[in-house]
Amino acid sequence: MTLVVKVGGGAGATTANIVREIAQCVAEGQRVVVLHGGSDLTNTLSERLGHPVRMITSSGGMVSRYTDGETLRIYAMAVAGQINTELVASLQQQGINALGLAGVDGRLLLARRKSIVRSLTPEGRLQILRDDYTGQVEQVNDSLLRQLLDAGYTPVIAPLALSHEGEGLNVDGDRAAAAVAVALQAEAMVIMTNVPG
Repeated sequence: MTLVVKVGGGAGATTANIVREIAQCVAEGQRVVVLHGGSDLTNTLSERLGHPVRMITSSGGMVSRYTDGETLRIYAMAVAGQINTELVASLQQQGINALGLAGVDGRLLLARRKSIVRSLTPEGRLQILRDDYTGQVEQVNDSLLRQLLDAGYTPVIAPLALSHEGEGLNVDGDRAAAAVAVALQAEAMVIMTNVPG
């Protein structure tokens, strides 16, 4: 059985129990792929580095992070650096042969960059943003994931995708997990989060 687990990265999220549950699933013979978020650490690093987070609201009311070039670099530091490394180390401590990856590695997650992002100003006016580095996953390199799973690895994926032009993109971790689950024809997908919605 193949299981995809998305571990949230919101404020106050702890992974100790989740790591134990994942380790138990692997010990029982399940093939597990882990994806994770990193919003809280990204926000913390942004503040520390003097580049405060800018949130935008779509016309549909969805609130998300505006990802300019500097925010993308900070996001990569958080998700592909610290969070991924710590999650892999925690799984290794449980005896799981985890392997950390970002979606850019091996063209694991290929995404289409949003050419424009529509956002509402605090006054309710529509504004168009053209320098946002976010995207939507369009393709998953499932053959790479299958090779890793067949070799006994538990892939741990940071939601940093590769655009068709070869640039890194911030992608929604929940949607990336869903794309991986579909590509692998996973029997189950679990999203562990402490964020409403």
